[in-house]
Amino acid sequence: MAEVTEWTFEGAQAQIAARSWRGDGASRFAAVLVHGYGEHIGRYDHVADALVDHGAVVYGLDHVGHGKSGGERVLVSDFGPVVDDVERIVATAREALPDLPVVMIGHSMGGLIAARYAQLHGGGLTALVLSGPVIGDFELLGQLLALDEMPDEPLDPAVLSRDASVGEAYAADPLVWHGPFKRPTVAAMAAAVDEITAAGSIDDLPLLWIHGADDQLVPIEGTRIGVERLRGERFRAHEYDDARHEVFNEINRDEVIGHVTAFVDDVLDGAI
Repeated sequence: MAEVTEWTFEGAQAQIAARSWRGDGASRFAAVLVHGYGEHIGRYDHVADALVDHGAVVYGLDHVGHGKSGGERVLVSDFGPVVDDVERIVATAREALPDLPVVMIGHSMGGLIAARYAQLHGGGLTALVLSGPVIGDFELLGQLLALDEMPDEPLDPAVLSRDASVGEAYAADPLVWHGPFKRPTVAAMAAAVDEITAAGSIDDLPLLWIHGADDQLVPIEGTRIGVERLRGERFRAHEYDDARHEVFNEINRDEVIGHVTAFVDDVLDGAI
């Protein structure tokens, strides 16, 4: 089990809660985890533990308005400052581990944030992993913005994973947001998707895209459009039959994490 350290720092808009995971062996790389909408970095403990076992020191944070961080719940009016907060945690990793390569792993809205980070600061990354990222043609955003009011309905936990215990834990988690979308957040997300589309390729930065083929929250075909625009030549992808949105929490989670660690190994060894 990894040693976990928690701290806070003053982010671009509020106090941000951060976390690191470290093992007692030699480390080969730093990994920065970027979580999705409405959740928090604590839901990635098992991913961090697997990465630590594979030679990583892992860092993450709760975005503004999420988890243990400050700010109005799930209110993000501009993703630029959120990317800046991620840059702070990357800088912390680099300061602590100046000789190690940095791999960023973003899921869902965190994939959007990580993709934009890579476009702006990709020269400081060694590899990028995007899981079910909100990029490309994500029709839900436009559908929500067309409504007079955001629907006051929580996310259906069944869309997360075929493992029912994942949805049960999500529904019972007090650090998860269980309320409606907020219009400024949806508008900011749509604007960020457009920025990513306009900025285009991350060129030579190695990219792994992983996605559940039965992802009903972020449908795979819409994301594929964004990935094709974002990717360069150093690219791999894995689509998981019947898997839902949270592939790191799916019934084949060990296979998914194995694909991530194999990709990192190949990048570090120069095979991709």
